[in-house]
Amino acid sequence: MKTKAPAGNPYASLSTPVWRGSTVVFDNFEDFVGRKSRQPDGYSYGITGTPTARGLEKHIAALEGAHHCVVMPSGASALITTVMAFVRGGDHLLISESCYGSLKTFGRLWLAKMGVEVEFYPPTIDAGIGALIRSNTKMICMEAPGTVTMEMQDIDAITAIAKRRGVLTMMDNTWASPLFFKAIEHGVDFVVQAATKYFGGHSDLLMGSVSLNDVEHYGVLRETQSIFGQATSPEDCFLVDRGLQTYELRLKEQSRKALNVARWLEQQALVSEVLFPALESHPGHRIWREQFQGSGCLLSIILQAPAQEATFGAFFNALEHFPIGASWGGTHSLIAYYPASQQTSRLYSPTDQPIVRISIGLEDEALLISDLAKALEAYGRAL
Repeated sequence: MKTKAPAGNPYASLSTPVWRGSTVVFDNFEDFVGRKSRQPDGYSYGITGTPTARGLEKHIAALEGAHHCVVMPSGASALITTVMAFVRGGDHLLISESCYGSLKTFGRLWLAKMGVEVEFYPPTIDAGIGALIRSNTKMICMEAPGTVTMEMQDIDAITAIAKRRGVLTMMDNTWASPLFFKAIEHGVDFVVQAATKYFGGHSDLLMGSVSLNDVEHYGVLRETQSIFGQATSPEDCFLVDRGLQTYELRLKEQSRKALNVARWLEQQALVSEVLFPALESHPGHRIWREQFQGSGCLLSIILQAPAQEATFGAFFNALEHFPIGASWGGTHSLIAYYPASQQTSRLYSPTDQPIVRISIGLEDEALLISDLAKALEAYGRAL
């Protein structure tokens, strides 16, 4: 569709304008007194966003197939602020045990001390979630696949039960993103993206987004964002908006390469298991195939013959093209290590072994595979 210049605009640009400023001024006394009525979409103070943020929110909402979106300073902020907007003391909160660590820690160390009954459930409980719902259950927090261990959840089954019981649902959908899974269409009330990952795409910013349909919930969420001071930088909003222009191209290519790398890893003698739902060997493959339209760029592996941390050091230190880092989703590939203690400390984990997590970027996949081959060779020698 051809982009037309707005009528009367003396400077129409293909680039998103960056509106900076903390203070909104008003035409008259009456406008100032009634400034709160401008929310949730309007402008009364910079903390709720400038036109740069609103433009980004509209673009993300359109991608999600949602009516509304609120951007926040990080993915963790988006998750935690959404919970705080709707969960109160005396409520019961269900959190998937494979959800992002910050959300779990917040539930365990903060919400539980505020009178919220926090319960962690097995990530693969699926329709069994019905047995855990109580009269005071307020929200179910999901992530598919799960952080690090990559368990799949039957989102359709969980949201159907939640709606019948009047329970809100929130899903971290960063791995698949709206390109491969439109969570709103699957009944999720609040869809969270760590825009740090695919939307930004270049490992140079932090941001999160929450997309939703219900207008009353939108008003509550915007108010909570304002009260908590969860403002986003207009420069970062500009960068994410620019990243969205190439997001689909990047993710399709990264997804293709990730599947090829995962299939290669499956064939390696020193790899015990590849945790990637797009593989037929993955326990959650059926759910992924039936509900998702593609796979993200993130996968995990478990190596054979678990050894001392120094042995994993040989693997990681042999790498030449994979930087070691905890994030993922950008144009550069990354790799990270998660010790066995992190798995054994969980209530429900598919493994008690150390995990190597790999994010595939846009580099040549033959180069990446060669690098992993060298690392596996070094690991084998160190055993």
